[in-house]
Amino acid sequence: MSDPSVLEEADQDSASVEAAPSRARSAEANLSPPTKLTGPIPWVIAILIALVVIAAAGGLSLRNLAQNARADLADAVTVQIIEADPQERAAQAEAATSALATHPLVTSVRQVPQDELEELLKPWLGEGAASDNVPIPALIDVELSRRASVDELSELQSVLDSALEPLGGAARVDAQSQWLRPVYEALSALQYLALGLIILVSIATAAAVWLASRSAFANHRETVEIIHLLGGTDAQVTRVFERPVIREAAFGAFVGFLLGLVAVWLLGRQFAALDSGMVAGGGLSLTDWLIVATIPLCGVLLAVITGRITIGYALKSML
Repeated sequence: MSDPSVLEEADQDSASVEAAPSRARSAEANLSPPTKLTGPIPWVIAILIALVVIAAAGGLSLRNLAQNARADLADAVTVQIIEADPQERAAQAEAATSALATHPLVTSVRQVPQDELEELLKPWLGEGAASDNVPIPALIDVELSRRASVDELSELQSVLDSALEPLGGAARVDAQSQWLRPVYEALSALQYLALGLIILVSIATAAAVWLASRSAFANHRETVEIIHLLGGTDAQVTRVFERPVIREAAFGAFVGFLLGLVAVWLLGRQFAALDSGMVAGGGLSLTDWLIVATIPLCGVLLAVITGRITIGYALKSML
């Protein structure tokens, strides 16, 4: 027959084992921080997300600007006729226009009016642009059916030389895309700069979450040990620390996204005021806006992953 004292001790042990998970959950609840957002982390994340939104929108706009400019100028060339005498310059321009109009690669030819050239040069030459003392070359805009190769540009140059040789003149064919090659290179450099800024800000965001998670874990280290003693698992502890990370990261990402959109809108209005056709080619498409809209989601995901990894390593160090 069993001893009643032994049965009583066994019942107590069984009750203790059954109560361990509930005590672990109670300790887990006590470990959870208050729902009120505290500390600078949400605002740090907001600033970093705003910077990413601005950098991403700027990089996408520069990409669109470069692509549209290349598309517009890939099939265009400019012919310059440099001649001091206005009458001879006009005669040579007419001969060049007639010769180019018959070429199979050319779709349209337009001789730029003199007054239009003077308006273009006034910002640099002032009123001297309209003076006869400053000879202005005759310009001819030529639209091609497609992008011309180097050999085809040489062929156009030969056609012009043959047409102007009787008049004792000369012309120069310039591919407009070649003029803007330094601009394209500068735009590419700015795009890489925007990408580098996004990477650096992402690293800074991960570092901020890492420091905050380590600090929170250090402040509750003793409570975490009690949860372990009560039968709590590492997964329970990780969930406890994930909740404030998700909450604060989501709040910061939302605020930062709104701040970034406001900044992008203000910058867009400033550039739109320039009333430049080239700047207009840098507008954001629907796909670009969808990419920008994923930034706060990526920021929250980065914060959650960083927090989980940080707590995981901290828990391993306790073993």
